Formats: sequence, C-alpha cells, structure tokens
Amino acid sequence: MVAFEFGRQAFVIWRCGEADFEAIWTIINDGAEAYRGVIPQDCWAEPYMSREELRREMEDGVEFWGYDDEDCLVGVMGLQVLDEVTLIRHAYVSPGRQNRGIGAELLAHLMKLAKGPVLVGTWADAGWAIRFYEKYGFEMVGTDEKNELLKKYWTIPERQVETSVVLADAQWRDRRSMSLPFP
Repeated sequence: MVAFEFGRQAFVIWRCGEADFEAIWTIINDGAEAYRGVIPQDCWAEPYMSREELRREMEDGVEFWGYDDEDCLVGVMGLQVLDEVTLIRHAYVSPGRQNRGIGAELLAHLMKLAKGPVLVGTWADAGWAIRFYEKYGFEMVGTDEKNELLKKYWTIPERQVETSVVLADAQWRDRRSMSLPFP
C-alpha cells in the first residue's frame, strides 16, 4: 500500500486482493460502459467482463492495483509481468470519478513496478483511451507488429485482434530501433 497526498486530498494505491474481487468486477463493468456503441457490436458482451473471465485473468497473472479515495475503491489497473514485457491490463475508473487524474496516478505507479518494456492493448475505436496513453509517452505500433504482439502476449479472439491497437512505451521503441531481439 502506498499513500499519497495531493493538495489537501489523500489517496491510497494498493495491490488488490481477493476481498476486492467484487469491487474490481463492478468498476471494470461500470467503466466499460464507455465502450457501448463505440466498439464493434459483436465484441460487446453483457456484462462486459464476466466474473469467470476476471477470475481467469487473475489466475493468469494479472495483478490488480486499486485507487482508494475516501475509503472507496474508485479505480483499478492490472499489471501482468511476462518474461520479456509487462502488460498494462484492464484500466478502469468509476464513471463518476473519471477525468480527475486517477488513471494517471495508477499508470505512474504501475510503470514503477514494470519489468522490461511496457505494452498496452485497447480498442482501436476508443480514441480517449489511445490519447490517454499517448499523453504518457506511449505510441501505437504498426498493424503487423500489433497483430504479432496481440497474438503473442494476449489471449483474445481474432475479432478483437482485428479491432484493437497496441501502444508501446519508450523502452520498447528504443529496443526496436536498435534492432535488439525480443524472444
């Protein structure tokens, strides 16, 4: 748990545990409402993420970190450290708390925990999400590289691969520009 004070308001970021499962699930599904009508209809589900899917993600190594504001979990972001990269997964903020810097605080914290280059996948039509990551130094990779990365590091349907983008941090781009191999 890490406590911060911003102005007069204090907040805490902590690694979520089993006791936070329902709150994580609720924040993801409430936050994902922003995708309704934006992503392809055949990619939308009700709920957006099932409890079973969330459980699988956690079992596959996605560690959720939460943003606590006034004793209430209001934002979550997942971190998945793999052999050669770290993935930022499932970043959501409760609708009533969006656009207040919560996502930025979570991202900054997770970037400190990342091991190796960091990649983020999101929907191609979610312009606000793409702009958010670009604001913090991520850049979209090309289509061929995106397809390769999504198939290598994510377990998602082919249709989602077709309709998604991958953004990479400076470490990934530097490594690529020097033609250093990634396994």
